[in-house]
Amino acid sequence: QLQLVESGGGLVQPGGSLRLSCAASGFTLDYYAIAWFRQAPGKEREGVSCISPSAGRTSYADSVNGRFTISRDNAKNTVYLQMNSLKPEDTAVYYCAGRRAYSRYLSLLAASYDNWGQGTQVTVSS
Repeated sequence: QLQLVESGGGLVQPGGSLRLSCAASGFTLDYYAIAWFRQAPGKEREGVSCISPSAGRTSYADSVNGRFTISRDNAKNTVYLQMNSLKPEDTAVYYCAGRRAYSRYLSLLAASYDNWGQGTQVTVSS
C-alpha cells in the first residue's frame, strides 16, 4: 500500500512562504496522481492542488491559484507544494493524498483518493 508522509509545515508570517513535501514509500509515484488538501478548524476538507502521474498536468483551487505551485520529483518519490504570499486564511492542516491513475488524471475531490498522509500544520499569523 502506498504510504505518504507530509513535512514542512510550521508558523509563518503573512506574506511569507513555506514548501511542503509529500514523501511516498511502498510504491513508486510514477503511476500516481497526488493532491494536496487542507482542513481548517470547523471547516470541510478543501482540495488545494493536484498533479497528474505524468503529462505535467496540474490544477489549483481558485483561492490559491497564482500563489501555490505543485511539483513532483519521481526520482525522489516526492511531491512538493510551494506556498508563497501566505495569508491567515491559509491556516489549516495540510494533507497529501494519492491514487493510482492514468497519465493525465486530475481531481480535487477527496473521495477520489484512497491513500492519505497524516497531515502537517500550517499556521499563518503575525
